Amino acid sequence: MAAPCPEDPSLERHFKGHRDAVTCVDFSFNTKQLASGSMDSCLMVWHMKPQSRAYRFVGHKDAVTCVNFSPSGHLLASGSRDKTVRIWVPNVKGESTVFRAHTATVRSVHFCSDGQSLVTASDDKTVKVWSTHRQKFLFSLSQHINWVRCAKFSPDGRLIVSASDDKTVKLWDKTSRECVHSYCEHGSFVTYVDFHPSGTCIAAASMDNTVKVWDVRTHRLLQHYQLHSAAVNALSFHPSGNYLVTASSDSTLKILDLMEGRLLYTLHGHQGPATTVAFSRTGEYFASGGSDEQVMVWKSNFDVVDYGEIIKVQRPPTMLASSSGNLTVSILEQRLTLTEDKLKQCLENQQLIMQRTTP
Repeated sequence: MAAPCPEDPSLERHFKGHRDAVTCVDFSFNTKQLASGSMDSCLMVWHMKPQSRAYRFVGHKDAVTCVNFSPSGHLLASGSRDKTVRIWVPNVKGESTVFRAHTATVRSVHFCSDGQSLVTASDDKTVKVWSTHRQKFLFSLSQHINWVRCAKFSPDGRLIVSASDDKTVKLWDKTSRECVHSYCEHGSFVTYVDFHPSGTCIAAASMDNTVKVWDVRTHRLLQHYQLHSAAVNALSFHPSGNYLVTASSDSTLKILDLMEGRLLYTLHGHQGPATTVAFSRTGEYFASGGSDEQVMVWKSNFDVVDYGEIIKVQRPPTMLASSSGNLTVSILEQRLTLTEDKLKQCLENQQLIMQRTTP
């Protein structure tokens, strides 16, 4: 068997402590901590430094479905089947505040890039926006006609995207609270959605086994991937914007090259469905979780130069308004706005790859 190439992603370590399926993972901004939630109703905060003890946070009365660190890393939000959102201080005390407004399972929590707002999605068919520091519910977005599984702020905080079991992805204007566009191309429940780091497009995962990428300015479908043999449960963009990692019920993680429109890697680590995946804020690592109760941390090992430069420009998030930030974003935009020919070529590439991999 050939030795793995040093550029291939490698499994760095795995964390054991959950007593049921892992549902969600997220890295803190400085990559020193990794949070995970589980069907066991607990939240774990793992330390990336070896030999450091993990924190186990108990408070939710039912399965924890989602976690997200605030941009500063000083707060950690979680949502649960107990219909509540909790905001934790991720230290040894593990103190938390409870937010109540949803009337069913909370599926998704996400902080705005300025840390001031939180967006949540629920089985009560609504998306809700909260003030983080005033700990106050602000408003609801309610045009979905089935469970809402995921909601995210755009990098600039002006838009919100949501994914639902009504098979749609909806794009919302945060200020006007209007639905700007509905994307209806998925053939089944949409499980996850997120913004590209440039804010110019979104990627969505679905139970129809596909991942789709749309331009949020023209609403055109840019890319379509049918690479998994079961539902795609989660996805995460690399901070460079060049790669996308997906987690599927077929037990694999896949890394896609968005510039070439092709599959780069298929990773086998989890026994049973891979339920969640997330890149660290620098892109050096990504973490995955599964129904096997495992949290795995992988070293990316690719695109080192590329993302190192972009991270310098993007930190802190407010610097995106600077000239260098705009330059990076505009380069990404140019590379991401695929022409019809490029899109056709991407689809042809994918078909060839599929033919090669089909036994």
